[in-house]
Amino acid sequence: MKTRLLGMNPEELRKVAAEAALPKFAAGQMARWLYVKKVRDINQMTDISKEGRARLSEKYEVGVSAWTDCRISSDGTKKYLFPVEGIFGRGSSAAGRTEKAAVEAVMIPDKDRATLCVSSQSGCRMGCHFCMTGRQGFHGHLSAADIMSQFIAADESDMLTNAVFMGMGEPLDNYDNVMRAIEILTAPWGFAWSPKRITLSTIGVLPALRRYLDESRCHLAVSLHNPFSDERLSVMPVEKTWPIRDVVELIRQYDFSGQRRVSFEYTMFSGFNDTKRHADALIRLLSGLECRVNLIRFHKIPDFPYGTSPDVIMENFRDRLGRAGITATIRTSRGEDILAACGMLAGKHRTLQDRETDNEI
Repeated sequence: MKTRLLGMNPEELRKVAAEAALPKFAAGQMARWLYVKKVRDINQMTDISKEGRARLSEKYEVGVSAWTDCRISSDGTKKYLFPVEGIFGRGSSAAGRTEKAAVEAVMIPDKDRATLCVSSQSGCRMGCHFCMTGRQGFHGHLSAADIMSQFIAADESDMLTNAVFMGMGEPLDNYDNVMRAIEILTAPWGFAWSPKRITLSTIGVLPALRRYLDESRCHLAVSLHNPFSDERLSVMPVEKTWPIRDVVELIRQYDFSGQRRVSFEYTMFSGFNDTKRHADALIRLLSGLECRVNLIRFHKIPDFPYGTSPDVIMENFRDRLGRAGITATIRTSRGEDILAACGMLAGKHRTLQDRETDNEI
């Protein structure tokens, strides 16, 4: 199997250039082709000699994985399915073959913005009860190449304005690969995006969260969902290891009064976390912190006892936070009809081999 160039930084590309007997400046050429021109084949790197490209191709490939399925919502949201290298699902096909894993990414258009919601893992280890990704178990970490491939292979690649690490998986559980992807997105030799265009969402993996806050200037979104520890624990097992109060106390140590923002994601479940008692506890938890609370409608999934809160309850909850000085908004739901909304990504797919097997039967 060839090594993928996608995901490499200039230092690594210099080593590749040396191995292929190319001049040092070829590393910069390769970076430009990978991250500015977004080519998918080494032979498209036309300012590298034909002989040099041939030597590169002996051991290396660009490594962009084309999407294998795309579904378009009535609101313009698009959900892509991508295969991932070296990761396999739990199931086997009828012929006994292990099924290669796939992940989903969602492109969300909004006036002059095009945001890509990317995945960082196949499955997830956090096990939140209301999340379809968490229910499928954990299959593996995505490499930086797998993450960047989502940005390049999406049809809207050249139109993207923002990125959110809110797809499948817990980004801070795959810290090194996610931060490599963020480096490529923000570096002058990469996509050259401002950190303000990127948001990372986490349930609060404390050791990695501290590193992220120290090493990045990108925005942060924290999945909170309940201010009471015992209630949060009943749907989010991570509360036992990293309590939300400890997460908030860590965040208080950092400055969010400038360009970097922190928000708290709060999916509203009818009768579970949408009462005045919950609103007041949330106010106490976040008091004095420069932040925003995003109230999210829950999209019903099988075998979960709660439905979404009625609009009037969500509005009252929002207004109660607002009167206490906490900015709160009700997030517009996008892509629900194609299972692309919050918590609904499951990476369901069938391989070409499976379909061929069905045809044989």
